[in-house]
Amino acid sequence: MNKPLRRIAVFCGLLVLALLVRDNWLQYVQAETLRTDKYNRRVLIARYATPRGDIIVEGTPITGSKKSAADSSNDFVYKRTYKDGPMWSPVTGYASQAFGSTQLESIEDGILTGNDDRLFFRNTLDMLTGKEKQGGNVVTTLNAAAQKAAYEGLEKVGGKGAAVAIDPQTGAVLALASYPSYDPSEFAGNSLTTDSKAWSKLQKDQNPSDPMLNRALRETYPPGSTFKVVTAAAALENGLYDGADQKTRSPLPYILPNTQTELKNEGNIPCQDATMREALRVSCNTVFGKIGADLGKDKMLEQAKKFGFDEEQFIPVRANASNFPKEMDSAQTALSSIGQFETAATPLQMAMVASAIANDGKLMKPYMVAKLQSSNVDTLEQTQPEEMSRPLSEKNAQILQSMMQTVVEQGTGTNAKIPNVTVGGKTGTAQHGLNNSEKPYAWFISYAKLSDGSSPVAVAVVVEDESANRDDISGGGLAAPIAKNVMEAVINKK
Repeated sequence: MNKPLRRIAVFCGLLVLALLVRDNWLQYVQAETLRTDKYNRRVLIARYATPRGDIIVEGTPITGSKKSAADSSNDFVYKRTYKDGPMWSPVTGYASQAFGSTQLESIEDGILTGNDDRLFFRNTLDMLTGKEKQGGNVVTTLNAAAQKAAYEGLEKVGGKGAAVAIDPQTGAVLALASYPSYDPSEFAGNSLTTDSKAWSKLQKDQNPSDPMLNRALRETYPPGSTFKVVTAAAALENGLYDGADQKTRSPLPYILPNTQTELKNEGNIPCQDATMREALRVSCNTVFGKIGADLGKDKMLEQAKKFGFDEEQFIPVRANASNFPKEMDSAQTALSSIGQFETAATPLQMAMVASAIANDGKLMKPYMVAKLQSSNVDTLEQTQPEEMSRPLSEKNAQILQSMMQTVVEQGTGTNAKIPNVTVGGKTGTAQHGLNNSEKPYAWFISYAKLSDGSSPVAVAVVVEDESANRDDISGGGLAAPIAKNVMEAVINKK
């Protein structure tokens, strides 16, 4: 071969090599980037070419799919539908042709669309038999009756709020309600005249009530007096007091450390040197504020963290981290220990606190997906209950249970009583706003124990009732009846 031909051959070889490198670069290195590129409409067309799998509650789908309206501008075949959308949206999230997806619809998108690698064998069989590709199912831990009781209770009160129920023995989430809410079906398509308008009306700039905010997981509230059970746990765990009926060293008036500011109680209640049982029953700020100051910020922070504070939770939907302050002086520690200052908690977090106490000091990791299934209901993945921490000993948990039961039997939580069931609870009326100028939040946390000693449910409820008379806002008055109905719904299914 002469020299010019050799040069041409080498040049052609280099071109072929460059093409091979480029082809492999696109197929293997850039494949995922190209697949997920927002301008790659083929992926979206494929996503909506077949019905999605379903999100399941107690064997019944709460989602569905239907053919999109005939429209020459819409090349998506199917769109999502929801049963009782406003009630279930804090669980499902939404899947919209125009606005993407959130929560379970997003996290488990691979299963629901059928694109998850674990469905490869099933999809291959369907392809060989000519069967249409099908998505898998997400089976939740939710209790339909408990969810209905939570949502309807919040709706009846009005205003804003949330409720969470957990099985203390497993960590399974039984109810997750937020109000006001929204119907994901209203913007599941991509019509400019219907879906886009419905979406716009739900945005916070047009709707100040912010119905798309998942208040059960993504809103942190001052927990008020419900946090006193955490402070009581810290007192017992650190040996400051060794029982519920030992008198505390609590003067009246109580002046916050290194200040001239008096920490006041609500009304004329018997708080001087009160036992922890009595202080929890009538909700003494002075007793628990002083306990927090006596223990100090480090021990209080350690106790709060054992319950899950200062850490995001994934159930698998992400919940905001609740907050117990790290930098405080003694006076601020006292205020934080009664759920004020910068202490803030999600309803999920306070349900976790109640569940750990009910479960004899063992906190189980919360979760709301029981298992993932293929389209023919073969189990692909199953969640196993997992211990998260031990915030307090069995002995101290049972002491705290007896204190919370006194709150319901003889104290501020009598609206949560259930016949023939042992109920423990704690009310909270959380002040907020500049100089406590805003209407307070009404809290209630509780658990139920049956005659066999088992505890099937723990609940946290928070209500923001802006229309109520300020003097009528209380955890026992607004939140406790909702918690009672949720607990009864779970118990009645046992």
